[in-house]
Amino acid sequence: MLCSLKKSTDTNDGQTIVEDPPLLPGLPNHLAQPILSTIRPSLLSAVCRRWRHLIYTPHFPPFLSLYALVANNSSSNSNSNSSNNNNGRSCLSDSISFHTFDPISSKWTILPPPVTDPPLHLLHRHPSFISRNFTIQSLTVAGCLVLIAATGHNLLPALSHPLVFDPLTGQWCLGPPLTNPRRWCAAGSYRDTVYVASGVGAHYRGEVARMVEKWDVKRSKYCDKLSDLRDEWRWEEVAGLKDGRFSREAVEAVGYKGKICMVNVKGNNIGKEGVVYDVERNQWEKMSPGMVSGWNGAVGVAEEEEVMYVVDEDKGGVSKYDDVMDCWQEVVQGSELLKGPEHMAVGGGKICVVAGGGGRITVVDVVAQPVRMWVVDPPSPGSEVVSLHILRRPCNRL
Repeated sequence: MLCSLKKSTDTNDGQTIVEDPPLLPGLPNHLAQPILSTIRPSLLSAVCRRWRHLIYTPHFPPFLSLYALVANNSSSNSNSNSSNNNNGRSCLSDSISFHTFDPISSKWTILPPPVTDPPLHLLHRHPSFISRNFTIQSLTVAGCLVLIAATGHNLLPALSHPLVFDPLTGQWCLGPPLTNPRRWCAAGSYRDTVYVASGVGAHYRGEVARMVEKWDVKRSKYCDKLSDLRDEWRWEEVAGLKDGRFSREAVEAVGYKGKICMVNVKGNNIGKEGVVYDVERNQWEKMSPGMVSGWNGAVGVAEEEEVMYVVDEDKGGVSKYDDVMDCWQEVVQGSELLKGPEHMAVGGGKICVVAGGGGRITVVDVVAQPVRMWVVDPPSPGSEVVSLHILRRPCNRL
């Protein structure tokens, strides 16, 4: 055994001192910790309890976890109500909650809801709109999860400020007030900056439908908490769109190699158009023919590699974009598990795809040879995954 249980020694005065056993024989723990931190967490977890415990301490680099916004079915609403309320002031809605999935223990944990005044209510379904779901838009930026746009129970924009969850503190904070609270907008991020374009506020307004704004969320090394930067946060208007066609539905804007890329409709719909915003030049241009023609499903980007992937809506295959040849190259053959993708997240060599009406998360390991694929069930039976993200695991206080 490389790891042993705690041992005790008796002192001359009769007292017993409990000592931590060494993580590695012959080395003090402060030297063993950085050595073990280079090993994959899943391997450490399988060896012994001491190493498994080390994974969840501040001495070990946080590993990546899944974050999911989940709409619970009606049978679980009563439980969601009781767990999501805090003196009547903290509630995402009567059926919406955020969860994180630990890939080491294979367990879901519910995140604390943001505390807002008045209480926050997000609408995903409405009895008057039987065939339509209302999109709740979220994204990742600067290592944080940001809730950016949604519809309230009065069918108006639900958020006057973005809501930011920081895994380092395990807490929510408010972002800068939105110039125009909206829904059905195009939202995305590149590096440490959020971009919001178009959308509909309380009523349709042409100037809002064409407006594009950015918010620099850059984390400062001098701040322990991201919320300490709130006084510096603000929205800045950038070059606008030429028309309001991106206000018709929620659009995922993808940051890729210095540009923000987005199409106006999802999947293989006729009339699909794409635009690209050049971050450095502050200029919009048409999307290249090859990129827009292959944009036929959920799209995501591995930021560390700047590789763009798409999951084909009909075939369930995974392709990556070649910006030199302006074409998509297949990397994973079609699979029933990936057909009908609704959302996807990319990170750590994994592509995580929400399909099956939000009732299934399929993980694709594109680094492994051959490519591996497995399914992660939602947090509760019958629940629907509304959005999915990959971030470092939350702090131990959760």
